[in-house]
Amino acid sequence: GKTWWWALLGSLTLVVYGFIPTLQPLPDFGRLYAVYGGLFIAMSYIWGVRFDGLKTDRGDVIGSIVALVGVGIALLWPRGGRPV
Repeated sequence: GKTWWWALLGSLTLVVYGFIPTLQPLPDFGRLYAVYGGLFIAMSYIWGVRFDGLKTDRGDVIGSIVALVGVGIALLWPRGGRPV
C-alpha cells in the first residue's frame, strides 16, 4: 500500500510523458513516438529499480540495451534514401 500522493505522482508523470512528444521539432510524429517508446522501456526499468525494488536480470538489461540501440538507429539513421 502506497499513499494517495504516490498515485498522484505516477499520474502526473504519465501526463507529462504523453505531453512531451508534442513539443519535439521532428517532422515525423510517428517516428518520434516510436523512439519515445524505446526510451520508455529503459525508463520503466529505472523506475522499477529505484522506486519498486525491482531486481533486474540479464534479460532486462539486454532488452533495454537493444531498445536503446533501436532508438539510436531510428532517430539518427540518415534520411533521404529510398523508402522501404
